[in-house]
Amino acid sequence: MSFFKNIFSKEKKETLDKGLEKSKESFFGKLSKAVAGKSKVDDDVLDNLEEVLVASDVGVNTTLKIITRIEERVAQDKYVGTDELNTILREEIAGLLSETNKGNETEFTIPTLPKTSEGKKTPYVLMVVGVNGVGKTTTIGKLASQFKKQGLKVVLGAADTFRAAAIDQLQVWADRTGVPIIRQEMGSDPASVAFDTLTSAVKQDADVVIIDTAGRLHNKVNLMNELTKIKRVMQKVVDNSPHDVLLVLDGSTGQNAFEQAKQFTLATEVTSLAVTKLDGTAKGGVVIGISDQFKIPVKYIGVGEGIDDLQVFNKVEFVDSFFK
Repeated sequence: MSFFKNIFSKEKKETLDKGLEKSKESFFGKLSKAVAGKSKVDDDVLDNLEEVLVASDVGVNTTLKIITRIEERVAQDKYVGTDELNTILREEIAGLLSETNKGNETEFTIPTLPKTSEGKKTPYVLMVVGVNGVGKTTTIGKLASQFKKQGLKVVLGAADTFRAAAIDQLQVWADRTGVPIIRQEMGSDPASVAFDTLTSAVKQDADVVIIDTAGRLHNKVNLMNELTKIKRVMQKVVDNSPHDVLLVLDGSTGQNAFEQAKQFTLATEVTSLAVTKLDGTAKGGVVIGISDQFKIPVKYIGVGEGIDDLQVFNKVEFVDSFFK
């Protein structure tokens, strides 16, 4: 089953180019200063490049990895001109992204799931995690819209029951996209909402279920226990669910996104990432660092406010737009 059947269209590529424009301009402005007056890539240039990458929110560990790779190429080739640095950087960053983000996705496919014991279709269950304010609910709404456009039946579950605003916001997206939502009162047991959502989805012969969860990090033990309970209860309805745990990160927060990724990967098994709000920031380098450091594939990136501006992450297109 294919969620995204279209190839990476010219329109989407233009949106991606525009969404990464601030990051690109900031990065290459710093890079130009780093190599000013230099014709050869030497230790000074590499030291300056290291500062540029760290300042671009690539992260210290990933930056050191990139610098080491470039040092090896310089040692091998003896002479590398600064005019070649752009191409070398592009190749090494693409190589890093390839280690985590397999293939060259322009569409999202899911495995064929066995039917339930009653002969019903088994829905693909996506549990979405992330702190409040990162664009989690908006991402869920945009995903629901994308999936529905593919002719898929989607059901939303409002399991962030600790904030009335979260339930109401998800309801707005459900109304906007025309998909059913399962909700309870604020303060209800999140696992109960998840159970009801999956039960309803199986009865409706749904293709996709998206479960919203609370984004509280002040007590990691409670968060871990809550997410573990939600998973355990969902598996009573659909075997091996959730099939994907998507962590939503706000790209505009730069290094704070690294910390959020660290905390959530400690609290639960995260299987994919969505990095939002890249269009309003010069911190696009965070995608490179987070993908490399956590070895979790980036599945979606947000490059605009429009409902279609949540894009499937394509590493080749991303690097091309970043270095264009």
